[in-house]
Amino acid sequence: DVLCVPERRLLEDSRNLPIASGTARSERLLLFDDVLVLIQGNSFQSFDLKLVWVDENCGEKSAPGSYSLRIITPEETFVLSTKDPQTKAVWRWKLEQAVRQALNGKRDFPLWGRGGGEGSEAPARRFFSYVFRTEGRLRGATYEGEWLWGKPHGKGTLKWRDGRNHVGDFQDGLEHGFGICLVPRRSEDRYDCYKCHWYQGKMRGYGICEYGNDLIYKGYFKDNVRQGFGILENFSAEHAFKYTGHWENDKKSGYGVWEDRERGERYIGMWWDDHRHGEGIVVTQSGLCYQRTFHADKMVGSGILLLEDDSVYEGNFTEDLTFVGKGKLSLANGLVLVGTFSSRGGRGLGTQAGLGTQAGLSTATEPERPLAPMQLGLKEFPVEKRWPGIFEQFLEFLRAGCREEMEESCTGFHVQSSRELRESQEYLSCQRGAEEISWKSEEILEELVRHQEPEELQGYLEKALGSSLHPLGKLLRALTGAFQATYAGIGANRHLLAMAQDEVKFYSRKIWEFYRGLLRLALEREGRAPSEDADPR
Repeated sequence: DVLCVPERRLLEDSRNLPIASGTARSERLLLFDDVLVLIQGNSFQSFDLKLVWVDENCGEKSAPGSYSLRIITPEETFVLSTKDPQTKAVWRWKLEQAVRQALNGKRDFPLWGRGGGEGSEAPARRFFSYVFRTEGRLRGATYEGEWLWGKPHGKGTLKWRDGRNHVGDFQDGLEHGFGICLVPRRSEDRYDCYKCHWYQGKMRGYGICEYGNDLIYKGYFKDNVRQGFGILENFSAEHAFKYTGHWENDKKSGYGVWEDRERGERYIGMWWDDHRHGEGIVVTQSGLCYQRTFHADKMVGSGILLLEDDSVYEGNFTEDLTFVGKGKLSLANGLVLVGTFSSRGGRGLGTQAGLGTQAGLSTATEPERPLAPMQLGLKEFPVEKRWPGIFEQFLEFLRAGCREEMEESCTGFHVQSSRELRESQEYLSCQRGAEEISWKSEEILEELVRHQEPEELQGYLEKALGSSLHPLGKLLRALTGAFQATYAGIGANRHLLAMAQDEVKFYSRKIWEFYRGLLRLALEREGRAPSEDADPR
């Protein structure tokens, strides 16, 4: 009686044209003009024809004397079998026609054998809204968008009951390609907004996350966690900071730069498991600079402390920069003190005059004035090991043949800030303006081939390096950001000059190598041999 609706029309009955479910899940099959119904005893299961795909090649080996069709729906797939090819052909035709009519909103169901020409099959690509009901990660979620063979495929929007939203590209039922995802925060009515590239359902490649707690991350992801090079910044007035460096499994790890804006201090060095760990340099706003070894955020061993007045202390010192134990102090006036220091009397760096009279100082030698300011970090941080996470992504894009779908994932992208998304879901959108979309890879390679002469090349490189949408410009922009995070502002310290100079020279070589790699690929595609001249003049 539930199936008996006045406007519903029965198109076929398995009692009249025998067909059976391959898993014996039904005793009878009814095809109406809006639903396909499987009946088993007193229960039945119905499928909206708009959400039904009919596959003649079911992918399974049929038993002898059995001819099968595969029925695909968003959450179930099953096989229907007949005993002769003629019956299979009729059922397939009627199912296709019924689905096509349901999609078109028509009821002029054709007679068997008519309307079977071009366009008689239901389209595989469709657009509709569906609520997932079975167990799994999508249970209760609503997907509205493009479908292909029973799975979200193309542009669409996925909404969960808990407030999560994802709008973007889908492939084979999974988030795949560029998308924007909103995740509500539990403790407050705000959202984390992820603008990223997805690969088979997980964040992978470059992305931007604007967290609801005023943190912003711009960098690379892998399997939904921060991985590779990335920048995390806190704009909150309470504890403003910025980390520029490498990540592993969502934690700071490898070479990185941390700026504590509240304390006016910058750490340049190694990290592990979200802690300063290994060799590191600390620069303060006052101009003081020191190099130490860290273990889980604690200083260990001896180090080098460079004072504002050009005095240099080599030895052990505490976190509040008090000299302790054996050490060597080279004063700005040329006097060198070697011996054992203590914190007796609570005196620290401000009591420079007392250093020569502290108990335990054993010797005083003749002046050893350095010819130039001491340079830190050259041995501890080889230039080629400072920012591998930046170069690796661009090289991956190059090795993959500059594939269009990998360009933004590997080299990054720019989108307008959307802080309002933390407080409202109304503006959730995956559309970007033309000024935010990267250059086409094919156009880039064609331009490279046309501008090989020195005069033309200079103009082209100036244009490419000045563009935030060209791969060369993106590489320069990423390297410039890392350089400024290290050496600008607090980091403009003369004891880091050699590090900075080495880095600039290294950048120029790597940018030229990347350009040569792009040109080589462009010439190979045209069947031409690349020039051997690789002089980055």
